[in-house]
Amino acid sequence: MQVSGGDLQRLRQQNTLNSLRALREARAPLTLTELVARTGLSRASVGDVVAELQQRGWIAEVEPAPGTLGRPAKRYRFRTDVGHVLGIDIGVHKVLAVVTDLAGRTIASGRVAVDRHTARHERLEAVWRAIDAALVAAGREASDLWGATAGSTGVVNREGLVTRVHDLPDWAGVDLAGHLGQRLTCPITIENDSKLAALAEQRLGVAAGVQDLVYLHVGRRPGAALILNGRLHHGFSGATGEVGLMEVTGWRTMAGHLEVCRAAAGASPEEAARLVFDAARAGDPEAQAAVDTYAHHLALGTAAMVLTLDPELVVLGGGFSRSADVLLPALNRALEPHCLRVPGIRPSTLGEECVALGGACLALDDVDERLFSLEGAILDPAAPQRIS
Repeated sequence: MQVSGGDLQRLRQQNTLNSLRALREARAPLTLTELVARTGLSRASVGDVVAELQQRGWIAEVEPAPGTLGRPAKRYRFRTDVGHVLGIDIGVHKVLAVVTDLAGRTIASGRVAVDRHTARHERLEAVWRAIDAALVAAGREASDLWGATAGSTGVVNREGLVTRVHDLPDWAGVDLAGHLGQRLTCPITIENDSKLAALAEQRLGVAAGVQDLVYLHVGRRPGAALILNGRLHHGFSGATGEVGLMEVTGWRTMAGHLEVCRAAAGASPEEAARLVFDAARAGDPEAQAAVDTYAHHLALGTAAMVLTLDPELVVLGGGFSRSADVLLPALNRALEPHCLRVPGIRPSTLGEECVALGGACLALDDVDERLFSLEGAILDPAAPQRIS
């Protein structure tokens, strides 16, 4: 059978994509022999592909380890430094932007403080200030970015519109994608902050590699998100994880049980929980009872998701996760009467960068989808905006 020039070109492109993907996904540099085994290509084909990718800047040869005897086989790695993405956390009390490489490693960040009284236009201006600070620290320009994802507090629909926000009355309906698109030319995605935090934990944090998990954002503004089969679950409209909207769960008011405890007398709402958790840790019976009441309400919404999903793991994130040593035992006790199996519960390991890092992870997913598409030719890394 005669093979056309177009078919040969497509076959070469597929070979290049397969080799590039194998190098991108490898945990360590690969030799030609290892790349042959992973791709199923001939050694000659792999050699040609590696030479091309190296010449175009996608991969680099790794120097032999010190003390290596004889003539070691050449090893190659995907260059995670050829491109960068942006993750943004737009919260009630802060705007945080992180620039990461293509492995999701943070290169630089920028943080701007805001509060619940910050007007919409001021919060949007804070977004630019955080982005500018991160780019300057990274030594990059906005045009260098390959993708960007912003996580916002509130309910975010599948079109990226913030449809409902309890704490920021002027934030619902904000066009974040349009705002960011005024200065960013890369693809832009808008997502709910808890969903991005869940993704970050599943890729980079305590739930790395877990396929099914429930993420709980525990704080004065609770939230939740689901990972199914290793992927962020949105549902039909994007409103998954919003169990706290049901009054029966008590999620909207459960932080109040901590704030009225005598251990928090005179403290601001933001400080109250920390004081109560500290008192409970020290054995204060009233503080322990307040934590138990909070855990009881948290368990109602959590159990609904656990019984539906039967996850391997529940991840505890948000500000209250810093007191996981006090909260986790109470939550376990509260879940036992409701769940056929109480899954393991672990506190977040990513801290306040969790949402922004999740944004970078989602932006990287989009980069990979475009990079490894057969619809267009693989271009040089110097022209990322043309990778489509």
